[in-house]
Amino acid sequence: MKRVLIANRGEIALRAIRACRKAGLETVAVYSQADENSPHCWAADRRICIGPAPASASYLRANALIEAAKATGCDAIYPGYGFLSEKAGFARACAEEKLIFIGPSPDAIATMGDKVAARNTAEKNGLPIVPGSQSGFTDVRKASEASKSIGFPILLKAAGGGGGKGMRVVDDPAQFDAQFAQASTEAGAAFGQSDVYLERFFRRVRHIEIQVFGDRHGNACHLWERDCSIQRRHQKLVEEAPSPVLDGKVREQMAEASTDLVRAIGYEGAGTIEFIYDLDSCEWFFIEMNTRIQVEHPVTEEVYGVDLVLEQLRVAAGEKLSIYSPPPPNGRCAIEFRINAESPAANFRPSPGTIRAWQPPTGRGLRLDSHIYPGYAMPPFYDSLIGKLIVRGGSRKEMLERAGSALSRFCVEGIDTTIPFHADLLARPAFIEGSAHTRWVEQEMLS
Repeated sequence: MKRVLIANRGEIALRAIRACRKAGLETVAVYSQADENSPHCWAADRRICIGPAPASASYLRANALIEAAKATGCDAIYPGYGFLSEKAGFARACAEEKLIFIGPSPDAIATMGDKVAARNTAEKNGLPIVPGSQSGFTDVRKASEASKSIGFPILLKAAGGGGGKGMRVVDDPAQFDAQFAQASTEAGAAFGQSDVYLERFFRRVRHIEIQVFGDRHGNACHLWERDCSIQRRHQKLVEEAPSPVLDGKVREQMAEASTDLVRAIGYEGAGTIEFIYDLDSCEWFFIEMNTRIQVEHPVTEEVYGVDLVLEQLRVAAGEKLSIYSPPPPNGRCAIEFRINAESPAANFRPSPGTIRAWQPPTGRGLRLDSHIYPGYAMPPFYDSLIGKLIVRGGSRKEMLERAGSALSRFCVEGIDTTIPFHADLLARPAFIEGSAHTRWVEQEMLS
């Protein structure tokens, strides 16, 4: 592996280019017409335009990406997260063109990327799963019949994807048909697959994910958990490690079960095993697997001193894992705040525009992953993420105090951002105490 096509944009493209430099690899950046002045284009060794601004005409065009890789002499493609990162067909097309897909195998993506198949695989390998349907449904009558044995409230989820799309909570059987129709339509539009499956819904849960890694030599490891419970409409806003609510026994059980699953399915590369942890019963259940690097991977990097993207490159090149399951975290903590171009005061309305001033905080224990600079024109075509502020501390108290200071010094002018929301969050007793849950933001902060 000598030259890598970075099949993404924004901060993750920059992150990947830096890791490639560490590994001694050349890079080729792709960009849409709207991203001509994005820093990832300047940071790479070469750049190539792949189409107009809309993602469907550029970053989601698998054939265009593969042709760009071949035309520039690349032997590998790095997908990052989002776009085509979890598309088994894209990974398979790369393999057919003798290009290394820096991620898991197409079969692993297909199995674990499908929520029903992932659930069945997890159950077969001994992980506790949420009571729910054994398959996805497109027929509302069959789905309604299945709901009777699961019990209400019920969570409807798109079988073919995540990110909150196609997800609905149904509290009453009388609402089921209408909610199912909406979920199915949304799932079909987002993922090209309208199947919806059913799960028992828990009202107060923490969202816990275990960072895992595997290689083609049969090695597997975990790097403990991240807590991703601060969400709005199923979209993560803040992530931290370790979780402030898990005890040592549950933490070890989740981590060991996740590593066993990675070994059982022969998984290669970075991934996360996702769980819910019920605050009332202290039970935990597998919900899905993400077969890619996560937006929040820097949290784990800061706690354990590893480079997960560099490890992705090494594993894709056929090397054995160089990282191992570390001891449990001993006081060291990290938290990530997603800085989005959105207006919290206006129901998180997107706020594209030109950045007039950009002065992020600096100092001990602070890290910023971003592609923004003064004068950057924020395009309206893509995700609203403009940066990730990662804060490290020797204790959770120190970390949160450092985070509050950093957010107060973070100056952005020209657009609205979620910085005020994060500052408000840090003043909330429920967040500080760890009693918040995945619906808490909407029920308490924004109600």
